Amino acid sequence: MITKQQYLEYLICTIGNYTSSHLAEHLDDVSHDVITDYLRSEHLTARGLWDLVERLLEDGPEAFMLVDDSVQDKCYSQFIELVKLQYSGAEHGLVRGIGIVNLVHSAGNEKDFYPIGYRIYAPDQDGKSAWRLSATTRLTE
Repeated sequence: MITKQQYLEYLICTIGNYTSSHLAEHLDDVSHDVITDYLRSEHLTARGLWDLVERLLEDGPEAFMLVDDSVQDKCYSQFIELVKLQYSGAEHGLVRGIGIVNLVHSAGNEKDFYPIGYRIYAPDQDGKSAWRLSATTRLTE
């Protein structure tokens, strides 16, 4: 069994390898299949991520927020509804993929980067064309 808390903590602490297999290697008695089943059944929200990391944030004169957008290449996908033609900086051109926007906070210290929000870019499904900071409005107040 895996909990939402364990999964979000894994995302916060892991650098680079965010796979179910990698997480299973770090949890006792949890297999890749258990994690995959969990992700299929659980609805993870940006608000849940914010609730977990809010207490860890340190604001100060050196603090900043980083907005990172990326496209997960799905060039061979024919049936995933979020796949659309979009610009990829990594490919320097248009690719078929899923757009993801991540919002990260840092107090300005080395290795102090906390994801505080995310959004899957899906204007055809949700009608939104820009990043919405609903989970992080307290940072700007």
